[in-house]
Amino acid sequence: MGAAAARTYHFVQVDVFTDRIFGGNPLAVFLDGTGLSDAEMQAIAREMNLSETTFVFPPARDDCAARVRIFTPGRELPFAGHPTVGTAYVLATRGRAPAGATAFALEEGVGPVPVRIEGDPAAPAFVWMRHPAATFGPPRPERARLAAALGLTADDLLPDLPVCVGSTGVPFLYVPLRDPAAVDRAAVDPAALRAWFGDEEPLGTFVFAPNPAAGPHRVYARMFAAHAMGIPEDPATGAASGPLGAYLVRHGLVASGDEVHIVSEQGTKMGRPSFIHIRVRPQPDGGEAIEIGGGVVPVLEGTLTLR
Repeated sequence: MGAAAARTYHFVQVDVFTDRIFGGNPLAVFLDGTGLSDAEMQAIAREMNLSETTFVFPPARDDCAARVRIFTPGRELPFAGHPTVGTAYVLATRGRAPAGATAFALEEGVGPVPVRIEGDPAAPAFVWMRHPAATFGPPRPERARLAAALGLTADDLLPDLPVCVGSTGVPFLYVPLRDPAAVDRAAVDPAALRAWFGDEEPLGTFVFAPNPAAGPHRVYARMFAAHAMGIPEDPATGAASGPLGAYLVRHGLVASGDEVHIVSEQGTKMGRPSFIHIRVRPQPDGGEAIEIGGGVVPVLEGTLTLR
C-alpha cells in the first residue's frame, strides 16, 4: 500500500494592532483548514508558537462570511480579538470577504462576530470588531497576596477599585495599578499566581494603569497569560480590551460620553508595542456597546506540508 498523499496548507502571517512590521501581535492565518483534525490544528498552533493561529472554514451560518477556529499553543479559544481583526484583514485582502463589503461577520465559538472595515475594502486601513456585552464578577479578596504574586505590593494597586474577573466571551482577571511604572515592574511568580487562584482554573491576568502623560483616554497594559494558553505574556489582547473599556467607563477612569474612544498601549515592555483602539457607547440598559480595532500589517506567507 502506498504512502498517503501529502497535504498542503497555505498561511499568511500578519502583525495586528500596529502600523508597522514587527510591532503589534503576530498572527498566522491558515486560509483553508479543511481536512485538518483538532489535534493537527493544535499541533500546528504549537509549531507556529504565536499567541494565536487561526484556521478558516466555510461558514455553517448564512449570515457569516467564514467560520474561524482560534488556537493558542496550548488550547482552542471560543473568541479572541487580534485573531478576529487579523483574520478579517486577510480575508478582505485575499478576496475571501463579500465583494466590496465594509462590514461582515465571522462565525466563532461565541457565534457571529461582526467586523467593520475602514478604507478600501480590498486593502483595509483599519479593522474594527464588535464585542458581546461585558460582564464582571464580584471584587476579589486577598489583594496583597495577589500583588506579591505579581512582584508588586498592595500599594501598587489603585485603591477603591476592584480586582475582578471580566469577560465578553473569554474571562480575564483585571488588576488596576497606580501608574505605568507599576505595570512595567510587574514580574509574575507563576506558582504563587496559580496558588492565588486556588481551585479555579488560572485566568489570563490583565494589569493596567491610566496613562494621562500619553494623552486623554490612554491606558498602559500588560497581559500575563494563563499557563494553559502556552504563552507567558501576550503583546496585544483584543478579547481583554473590550471588557477593559467597559471597566474604565464604569469606574470613572475615563470621562464618560455618548461615545468614548480609548487607546490601550500593550506589548511595549516585550518590544512589541501595540495600540488597541476601544470604542465604548453606554446603553440605556446600563451596559455598553463595545468595539475594538487597529491596523494590520502583512509580514510573510508560506505553505505547510503534512505527510
